[in-house]
Order: sequence, then structure tokens, then C-alpha cells
Amino acid sequence: MSLLMLENTTIRFGGLVAVNSVSLEIHEGEILALIGPNGAGKSTIFNLITGIYPPTEGNISFKGKSIAGLSPSVIAAGGVARTFQNIRLFGEQTVLDNVLIGAHTRGNWDLTGALLQFLPSVRREEGRLLELAIHCLSQVGLARKAYEPACSLPYGEQRRLEIARALAIEPALLLLDEPAAGMNPHEKQTLLEMVRSIRDSGVTVFLVEHDMKFVMGISDRIAVLDYGSKIADGRPEEVRANPAVIEAYLGKGAAQ
Repeated sequence: MSLLMLENTTIRFGGLVAVNSVSLEIHEGEILALIGPNGAGKSTIFNLITGIYPPTEGNISFKGKSIAGLSPSVIAAGGVARTFQNIRLFGEQTVLDNVLIGAHTRGNWDLTGALLQFLPSVRREEGRLLELAIHCLSQVGLARKAYEPACSLPYGEQRRLEIARALAIEPALLLLDEPAAGMNPHEKQTLLEMVRSIRDSGVTVFLVEHDMKFVMGISDRIAVLDYGSKIADGRPEEVRANPAVIEAYLGKGAAQ
């Protein structure tokens, strides 16, 4: 079943066509990777999906409804979460507080209730969100570090903390922008197992990544961009052997 669809989606910045009539379907319950050379338009696709940019042409639909042109907050509230290439944590806040920031987007209260925090209903909701945040930390293996400053975590754990914060909005679709960047082999293996576990918990995963070993090891399906256009879409073994992909990105030795 299709969870998200891009239909002939295009975005232009002046005379530059950053994404050129891309059609892409993300199936519920899969891990889809988007690869391509630097500047191919991968992060721009994420920015289109999450409402940072509206498409110039075409449409983007999520759960069968158009989200093209909606604000990032509305799209996130609808069930689309993401991380970014560069870590964006509140370093002096605790690990738990960083995740609670994401969890509070799911809070069920009005302004009056938020101001009157002594009300039983508000206290119950705060307790629910605390449980949610701790659960998200458990999903990424950081629950035991909940009360440590985020800045004290090693780099790989900071990456995982960002994923926990994204999970706190209880998404149906999780977008990961180069999640393995800068990680050592052990951290990448931990990440790979963690992303599979997230998918198995019911969250569809769409990732952009340059590490081809990681991509080939985790993806159910791979789509390839080159100069803003999609040139391939299929199972990892199909993409690895695709002549257009070899020429554009993987290198002639990749298919051997």
C-alpha cells in the first residue's frame, strides 16, 4: 500500500531545476533509500516532502491526501518526521528533554490547560508524554543516558538521539537524511539494526545516504537521482547492476 507519492514533482530556483518531474512511491512498511551524487537533489526531495519548499509543479500526497504547499508543522503533525544532515540538538539540555521537545508536539491540551499545569488532566498528559519520550529513547538504546547533557554523548549517540526526537512525534513515515554520516563501522552496524527495528515497529523509513554498503545492507528498495531526475528505482541488486546507475554514481567496479 502506498504511504507517500510524488507525482511529476518539480522545483525550480530561478533558472535552476533542482528536482525535475520526479515520480516516486513509498510503500507502507518498507525501507526505501534515495541515492545519487552530491547535488543530485536528494535533500531537496526531503525538503519538498516536509514542507520547507512548495513544489513548482506536480503533487505530493501522504496517506492519499495532498500535502503540497502545507506548512512543516502541519505535515509533521500529520505523521511525517525527519532528521537533518547536520546534528540539531539542544546540547545543554538533557537527553530526555531533547526528546520531550518532540513529544510535546503530540500533547493533547489547549492553551488554558497548558498554563494551568496543576490541573489533573495536564499532569496526566505530561506523564503520558514522559512515558513516550522514554520509550523513544529505549528504541535507540539511550534510555540509560536520559539525564545526561546531550552534548556529552559521543557523535554516533547524538545521531541516534535525533532519531529518538523524531520518533517522539509518533510518525507513520520517518525521513533520515544521511544518518550514517561520520559514524565508525561499529556505530553504523548499531544504526542499521536500530533502523530495521524501527521499521519492524510499524514506521516506514525513507533515507538518504552515501554509504553504499549501509544502503545495500538495509534497503528493501533503492531510488536513484542524477541531476534532479530519477534514473532508477528497484531492489538493491537491480540498482547495483543498472548501467545508468553505474555510470552516474556507483562506478564501473560496483557491479563486479
